Amino acid sequence: MAQSSSGTTPAATDSQETEILFVVIQRDGKQVSAKWGLHPNLKEELKPEEWKELTEVMGKVTTLVGGRFSQVLNQAEEESGGTA
Repeated sequence: MAQSSSGTTPAATDSQETEILFVVIQRDGKQVSAKWGLHPNLKEELKPEEWKELTEVMGKVTTLVGGRFSQVLNQAEEESGGTA
């Protein structure tokens, strides 16, 4: 369920904010996927052992967040009832 990717998303043109780390949860039917990304400049500055540690931690984060998202989605579907 957890996947990693690097890159950034476009920022607002008037904003001084820089997105350095993000987590995205997507749903396609009953399939839920969790992805994370890191700003390329920050990724370049990390030592290999730091990158490995971050990858392991973010894998756990996306698994937890994606699992919780899936759980909430299933609960909402059960509460809304069927349309038989």
